[in-house]
Amino acid sequence: MSLSMADRDGFIWLDGALTPWREAKMHVLTHALHYGSAVFEGERIYDGRVFRLAAHSARLINSARLLGYELPWTREEIDAATRAVVKANQLGSGYVRPIAWRGSEVMGVSAIGTTVHLAIAPWAQEGTLSVQARPGGINVTMAKYRRPSPEVAPGEAKVAGLYVICGIEKDRALKAGFDDALMLDWQGRLAESTGANIFLAMGEKLVTPKPENFLDGITRRAVMGLARKRGWPVEERAVMPEELDDASEVFLCATAAEIVPVGAIDQRRYQVGPMTRAIVEDFKALVRQPDCEGFGESAHFATTR
Repeated sequence: MSLSMADRDGFIWLDGALTPWREAKMHVLTHALHYGSAVFEGERIYDGRVFRLAAHSARLINSARLLGYELPWTREEIDAATRAVVKANQLGSGYVRPIAWRGSEVMGVSAIGTTVHLAIAPWAQEGTLSVQARPGGINVTMAKYRRPSPEVAPGEAKVAGLYVICGIEKDRALKAGFDDALMLDWQGRLAESTGANIFLAMGEKLVTPKPENFLDGITRRAVMGLARKRGWPVEERAVMPEELDDASEVFLCATAAEIVPVGAIDQRRYQVGPMTRAIVEDFKALVRQPDCEGFGESAHFATTR
């Protein structure tokens, strides 16, 4: 298989039809390419089913609305298209990238008058930062850029343009020999890594930053549900960076990476302890349940057109 994402066999669902992979293209003057107005999701396939598919599709629609445009497909239609393209590519496991964007009819800051497009591309991919790949946990550094305030950007939307600072910090971390970077919010509180939410094990409970202007991850919600099923208290609250000194375990969670133990944050060191390992095993079981495609703990994304 080619290393290029543009040169692969298979199909991409594009604006209502299954399209040969290499023919799924857009014009160079597409508005989203110039102004970052695309919205997207990241989804995982397990045993031929997409985990929390309904929640992801609903969040995609909501992200577009937060940018001021409507997708011309319902949540149910997006769900059906996702299943169809996963089946067409004969994928039992892998990753799915739905992305919606504004087209090339207008070139300017305003996108009023552009058409709205949607592509759904699935491919085979396994997690690369999971506990299996990094049994001692990943090494993380503190980022320089912060997540913006609600007055600056709609942080609850999964918008392409908002990932610029994440990409800068991820690259900076990798070049310095780390695996990821941990970002603060505009008030200096813990927020998230460049692409994942964070949990701290503190005593017999899990603590996670309350999402005030960063993504309330679907995997994050699943982790909170798993913890509560075990009878563990889960605190969503403001978390200051100095509290990292009090944590016995730290892990990240995200769709692509799943559950990621953290072994170090700069000078701080952590063990991959019993709470992290329990969540890893519980999550493995959860994603393979027959009803895994529903909203689960993510009912707050249950919006349809």
